[in-house]
Amino acid sequence: MSQKDQTCLSASICISKFTNFIPSALFPKAKLAAVLILLFEEAGQLRVLLTTRSKDLRTHAGQTALPGGRVDESDITPIQTAASPQYREAHEEVALPLNSPLIRTLGTLRPFVSLHGLIVTPVVALLADPSIISTLKAAEAEVAGIFTHPLEAILDPALSRKEPLVSPGEDWIYDTELHNTTDSVFPFLKDSTYRMHRFRSCATPIKGLTADILIHAAEVAFGRPPEYDRWAEGQPRTFATISQCFA
Repeated sequence: MSQKDQTCLSASICISKFTNFIPSALFPKAKLAAVLILLFEEAGQLRVLLTTRSKDLRTHAGQTALPGGRVDESDITPIQTAASPQYREAHEEVALPLNSPLIRTLGTLRPFVSLHGLIVTPVVALLADPSIISTLKAAEAEVAGIFTHPLEAILDPALSRKEPLVSPGEDWIYDTELHNTTDSVFPFLKDSTYRMHRFRSCATPIKGLTADILIHAAEVAFGRPPEYDRWAEGQPRTFATISQCFA
């Protein structure tokens, strides 16, 4: 088997793990949101679509995000917000084509809790034609830029050295080369410690909830833990434990 075939096989195995993955918690009924983890294969590696939020937004201005938003009352499931046949939020934010046969929903991951107490469900989808990425267009009111990042580099930041990374300075202010963490005690987690992860990219840093979601997605896809210490001492690790902090 050629190296190219081996690489494609590896990507196929990663994709199959998403379709076989069962979330560890049921979806809550209130304060729901969803984000789209849109994956595609390029040069033998899985990449994920990301956006930089507009600096004019009220929350998380200028930060890296996955396409998505709050679940509307008309949505039957979180999948309809981020990655249903309508792909509503992704279409609004980056003009992802509606009802495209080239986009296949693989499933959902476990919910996450945001800083504002939203229950965020990641929906994983596969884009069969990577050329669509170059046709995407940012909605100026919400999105300042569109970029992609190799999913495996979330587990092993050294892999991102092959990327056209931003220069140290305004876009990467940290004293580490590729991956940065800080541990802080947050009152909203009932004074538990939370480890903030930041990953250098070709655009804005991948950090916070977006980083947490992608770490979990990469662990599912590649079946292994990160090359760094994922958790702070005493940090809540499950959805059930974290959600209790907001009770």
